Amino acid sequence: MTDRDDVKVAVLGCGAWGINHVRVWHEMGRLAMVCDPDAARLAAVAEAHPGVAVSSDPQEALGRADVAGVVIATPAVTHADLALDAIDAGKDVLVEKPLATAVGDAEKVVDLAASRGRILMVGHVLEYHPAVRTLHDLIAEGALGKIVYLYSNRLNFGRVRTEENALWSFAPHDVALLLRLMGEMPEEVAVRGAVHLSDGVADASLMSLRFPKSVPAHVFVSWLHPFKEHRFVVVGDRQMAVFDDTAPWEEKLLLYPHQMEWLDGRVPVARKADSIPVPLEAAEPLRVECEAFVDAVSTREAPLTDGPSGLAVLRVLAAGQRSLDRGGEPVPLERHETRAFSAHPTATIDEGARIGAGTRIWHHAHVMGGSRIGRDCVLGQNAYVGPHVRIGDGVKIQNNVSLYEGVELEDHVFCGPSVVFTNVVNPRSEIERKAEFRRTLVRRGATLGANATIVCGHTIGRYAFVAAGAVVTDDVPDHALVMGVPAKRTGWMCTCGERLAEGPMACSSCGRSFEMVSDAPVEVIA
Repeated sequence: MTDRDDVKVAVLGCGAWGINHVRVWHEMGRLAMVCDPDAARLAAVAEAHPGVAVSSDPQEALGRADVAGVVIATPAVTHADLALDAIDAGKDVLVEKPLATAVGDAEKVVDLAASRGRILMVGHVLEYHPAVRTLHDLIAEGALGKIVYLYSNRLNFGRVRTEENALWSFAPHDVALLLRLMGEMPEEVAVRGAVHLSDGVADASLMSLRFPKSVPAHVFVSWLHPFKEHRFVVVGDRQMAVFDDTAPWEEKLLLYPHQMEWLDGRVPVARKADSIPVPLEAAEPLRVECEAFVDAVSTREAPLTDGPSGLAVLRVLAAGQRSLDRGGEPVPLERHETRAFSAHPTATIDEGARIGAGTRIWHHAHVMGGSRIGRDCVLGQNAYVGPHVRIGDGVKIQNNVSLYEGVELEDHVFCGPSVVFTNVVNPRSEIERKAEFRRTLVRRGATLGANATIVCGHTIGRYAFVAAGAVVTDDVPDHALVMGVPAKRTGWMCTCGERLAEGPMACSSCGRSFEMVSDAPVEVIA
């Protein structure tokens, strides 16, 4: 973890939006450097913020030891490459929306961040708006009732782009809100657009989305509109909500408890009600977003708008672009397009969990927020992954295994059915001991047999083998075979999982040979 007070950032790009990042990070006292190829912009930053280093070369920022995080606010076509460079340099990354301009590039960024253990956050700033967070809670609590439909208008005159259309420039905000509020991906997307100014660049577009249970949503965006409108509407069968970002704070989020009455059971009559303002604590969404990035960097917990959530938004936009290119033909979002891992419908995946591509999660498993699971893992029935648990790639966890906070499994660990982990040595129900959690580390390739118990605070070495029913009360060396209560070493195991013969340590199965170094076998590389 990085101490919160030590989190400093470099901002790459100080154009129309990047300059807001420069301002906010400087106000927070966390701005170490600003990079931009435009000399005039850099000069203005240096004059406004004396003491802040400036450079035209982003590699200077990536090479600074005092820079923990990099904020990428450059043109969208550069986002993926700069994010990959920053992650390669060991930096945590906040990249402005969209994460990339192609799904494949975004997948590379998400995968690299996961494999390197770096924080990746996408700047969907409206998700940090107090009105949006409150609206999310109202929907989750059932205050609006069953959702009937949603729509959004993001309209203005000006800020015309020639390198990207209105769909890619404006709609990412609203797509992100739709996915967050609905809690799932749409099944189908259709987009029609209109080109007036630049050939091939749609100045206005209307996106139609169909969510599961036939809930429709619409997003209308344009930079050829007579007035500014940023309005998001959610219609429920109990009441309706309107988020108007152009309104004063006391009117940004309004509830309309309109009712529809049926006369004689046949004739619908609308009964209008006065709007009800929802109290909000005024806060600049960008400042809230930046504080969330600091929290993620210091705690290593996945942020609200993490890489996978940014990738989901990009998948919807890409499907929308395909529809736009086909004249508005609906494009289905197949299951493999919605997320890179698969989970049984009875499994529970909490918000903030990060799960790698190819991972499969089976019946009644529960993955808590803040956990991180690598690629191509398998979690069996009733598996539980607690907060802050770290699981590498290719891990197989059989039925009824619970991984509590403090447990870390490296790549290709095997946990047999009902393996038991602990995180406190002397638990008592009536005494709180969360501050006494001890770390348990299971190194690469280790096997834990069925019903084995791993007492917290110990390390299981690489390719070690814990026999079924054993109780581990001490560290286990690399390649050791341990069994019994308490577990004792009774032999050595090959990397392939076969027991090594005593004497010349050669595996009769795969042919590997080993020699003892510091009381543990080390493979001899010919």
